[in-house]
Amino acid sequence: MRGIFLAFALFSSLFSADLPWLHDYDAAIKQAQKEKKEIYLFVGADVCRWCDRFKEMTLSKKHVIARLEKEYVLLYLSRDRHKIPERFTTQGVPRHYFLKSDGTIIYEDRGSREPDGFLALLDEVELKK
Repeated sequence: MRGIFLAFALFSSLFSADLPWLHDYDAAIKQAQKEKKEIYLFVGADVCRWCDRFKEMTLSKKHVIARLEKEYVLLYLSRDRHKIPERFTTQGVPRHYFLKSDGTIIYEDRGSREPDGFLALLDEVELKK
């Protein structure tokens, strides 16, 4: 059991180290307005194999990281640990919300995606703006 906890802690720290995730909705809004960027809100759960798969398979790739950091303020909210505004659905994670800097939803989607599929999703979001 201790080994599982250590592995989870290590994976969590690696995940958070690769991308500059915020964990506070209001702070993300302020930063997005300051930087004149949109927000990518990733809603997950502490125990979610599909969230872990998405993090490991997609959010660990340098080209995905570079695009996300260039275009978005990054906000990760775990339905188990963070305060999530009620207007966001927390069932069926992972959930992906793309928001204007004022919090208006541009586009939403859910599911674990491979890197190419996630980049295609980012392209789709661009068309919705």
